[in-house]
Amino acid sequence: MSRIQTTFAALKQQNKKALIPYITAGDPHPKYTVMLMHTLVENGADIIELGVPFSDPMADGPVIQRASERALAHHVGLRSVLDMVSEFRQKDNLTPVVLMGYANPIEAMGAERFADRAKAAGVDGVLTVDYPPEECGGFVDLLRARDIDPIFLLSPTTVTARIETIIKNASGFVYYVSLKGVTGAQNLDLIEVAERVAAIRTKTDLPVGVGFGVRDAATAKAIAEIADAVVVGSRMVQTVEQSTEENVAANLAKLVAELRYAIDVVN
Repeated sequence: MSRIQTTFAALKQQNKKALIPYITAGDPHPKYTVMLMHTLVENGADIIELGVPFSDPMADGPVIQRASERALAHHVGLRSVLDMVSEFRQKDNLTPVVLMGYANPIEAMGAERFADRAKAAGVDGVLTVDYPPEECGGFVDLLRARDIDPIFLLSPTTVTARIETIIKNASGFVYYVSLKGVTGAQNLDLIEVAERVAAIRTKTDLPVGVGFGVRDAATAKAIAEIADAVVVGSRMVQTVEQSTEENVAANLAKLVAELRYAIDVVN
């Protein structure tokens, strides 16, 4: 089993839900990324979603867009991100790391070369927002041949036939986008989320993670009652943005610990 699969299996035995925080690699500065990854784990993260900075992030709201801009100002690209994962692995060989990004940097590196380098670095999953599942079978094969899980997004507007196509290509877990729009949007409808997650579970045994609308501990608790994993992105990045270099680790630690407690209260 992959590290992602092993993590979810262990959590299921403990009757616990996964906490998956997102940070953008290189934000607020490349020298902090690996340290912040360890901070996330030390305070309750089960899986880390690491954003690959990109100049035109179509699925990301303004908070994460600004994080990409800050990272790009320090010349952080896909190669830098893979190096950060390698450094993280020097101390942590257990926590899964999922890269979230866009097709352009992968295409520029070359899909096979990327897959090789991701495997060597210790990447466990790849979520490429703009790779249509109907057209990326070759890329999925490259990842699976290296025991890397291809992660895909499902949204409130994904029709049943497409859900089945996406699930066929997915492994590790599926990521349900809890609302229409970009990351950090508001107006989370928990009843609709519960209905959609239940419908997805009729199609797959893969764990279902929910993100794009988790703003605080209360929301995290509510999502944990519905899904197998709670993904927190914009709130994490906003905390980084509003922190200083001196207190960014402490502020992230506090937020993750609060989310962890809220999620565990469910059980």
